[in-house]
Amino acid sequence: MADRALEGKVVLVTGGGRGIGREISILAASEGAKVVVNDLGGSVTGEGKDATPAQETVAIIKQAGGEAIVNGDSVTDFKAAKAMIQQAVDIFGRIDGVVNVAGILRDVIFHKMTPEDWNQVVDVHLNGSFNVARNAADHFRQQESGAMVHFTSTSGLVGNFGQANYSAAKLGIVGLSRSIALDMQRFNVRSNCMSPFAWSRMIGTIPINSPEQAARIERIKNNMTPAHIAPMVVFLLSDLAKGVSGQIFGVRMNEIYLFNQNRPIRSVHRSEGWSPQTIAEHAAPAMKASFTPLDRSGDVFNWEPV
Repeated sequence: MADRALEGKVVLVTGGGRGIGREISILAASEGAKVVVNDLGGSVTGEGKDATPAQETVAIIKQAGGEAIVNGDSVTDFKAAKAMIQQAVDIFGRIDGVVNVAGILRDVIFHKMTPEDWNQVVDVHLNGSFNVARNAADHFRQQESGAMVHFTSTSGLVGNFGQANYSAAKLGIVGLSRSIALDMQRFNVRSNCMSPFAWSRMIGTIPINSPEQAARIERIKNNMTPAHIAPMVVFLLSDLAKGVSGQIFGVRMNEIYLFNQNRPIRSVHRSEGWSPQTIAEHAAPAMKASFTPLDRSGDVFNWEPV
C-alpha cells in the first residue's frame, strides 16, 4: 500500500512487548514500518527478565504480514541502547524513528521513598529515554532525518500522590524532548512527547481506596485502551507530521490534547527593588490569583471521555 504512513521506515519501540508499546509496534508495522520490538520483560517494578512479551508482539506482526525482530536488552544500559539501534541498522538497513515507552513504577509516599525507589524509576524512564535517543541521534544526524516520540505523563505535567520519582522523571523527559527538538532541528530531526491515558499494567497498580475510585479505574480499563494511543504516535513518527516538533500531546480515548508549556503568566515590578517584606506585602498578593492550584491529574481530567 503506497499510502501507508510509515512505508519503508524502520522504527524501534522500547517497552514494545505489552500494552501501549505493543499496540504502537503493531500499528507501525501495519503502516509499513519494519519494527525492532524491545522489551526486557520485567515486572512493573523492574524485576526479572522474560523474552516472551516481545516474542509475542513480533509473532503478531509477522502473522499479519509485517516485519519485526526482538530485542531484549535494558534501556538503562547506554551500550545496550546503542546495540538496539545498531541491530535495526544491521538487519533492516537504517533507523528512522524511536519510541521511548519502556517504564516501571515504584510508588511510595515521598517521606518513605528510598534512594533505590528514586534511582530505579529515574534510570528506566529518564536515563533510558536519553540512552536510546542519544544513540539514535548519531544516525539521524548523518542521514538528516528522524523522529523521536518520548512518553511523559500527567503525573509529571500536573501531579499525583506517591509518585515523586515517576513524576520527576516524566517531567524531565519533557525537557529532554524539547532540547532534542531545538538541538537537532538543523538536521531535520523531530522530537515530541506523548502523555497517554490508557489501561496498562502500571495503571493496574494504583491502590483503590473508595467505590468511586474503583468505578473510575474500571471505566479506564474498559474504555481507554492502548489502541487509542497508537495512531497519534505513528502520525508523529511519519512524514505526515513534518514541522511538528517540541510539542506535548495527550490522547484520552477519542480526544487528542495539546498541552501548554511553561511560560510567564504574571509579573510584578517595583522600581526600587524588592525585600522579603515588600514581596509579602505586594508581589505575592498580586500573583496569588494566578498561582497554579495544587491539583493532581484526576482533579484536572475530571470529565468522562467519549
